[in-house]
Amino acid sequence: MKKSKIYLGLSLIAISGLVLIAADHIDAPAVTGNASDITDFYAFQGQDTNNMVFVVNTQGLLSPSATAAAKFDENVMTEINIDNTGDNVEDLVIQAVKRGNSMYFFGPVAPGTTGKTSTIKTANQIGSVEISQYGQNAIVSSQNGYKFFAGPRDDPFFFDLGQYQAILGGTAPGFNNPGTDTFAGTNVLSIVVEVPKSSLGTAATLNTWVETKRKQ
Repeated sequence: MKKSKIYLGLSLIAISGLVLIAADHIDAPAVTGNASDITDFYAFQGQDTNNMVFVVNTQGLLSPSATAAAKFDENVMTEINIDNTGDNVEDLVIQAVKRGNSMYFFGPVAPGTTGKTSTIKTANQIGSVEISQYGQNAIVSSQNGYKFFAGPRDDPFFFDLGQYQAILGGTAPGFNNPGTDTFAGTNVLSIVVEVPKSSLGTAATLNTWVETKRKQ
């Protein structure tokens, strides 16, 4: 791997809070269906309460027949941005890049630049994991107090899209209970990293968002 690489941002989901969920399906036509397409972002306290877990899902609405062929792109970096000072500018980043059959992780570290352009330096590598294959057992790597996963997962986001469209069209007064899971039976490609809270600073509240960035 080269010592550093420059990436430019493609798509963004921005959210704030210590425990949070964000989702976006079908709304980004420029990147829909490729490795840059972010569908979900989750951040929550780990089972080990000393840790935080970050989950980034991409390439949503994969049918079971299409999932085996879906791949992470070596030219796309996934970057988790963390603001621990409350100014909505990233103070730390966690970066994930595919090389061969593995996903490599870097950070949490102060970014060389903020905003749409990012640089990776291999000295900040914290671990890697072999990418899990569809239909096989999940591969989880534990290294240096961190845990890593990359591979296909069932799409976890529940949304009744048909009823939502009916509400917008004025033909339904509200959602049903229970609703219909529009995304049932579809998959995503997921990147998961669990990190010690001590590596994220001492702030009681974190603002965090995720980007995908393509190598230039």
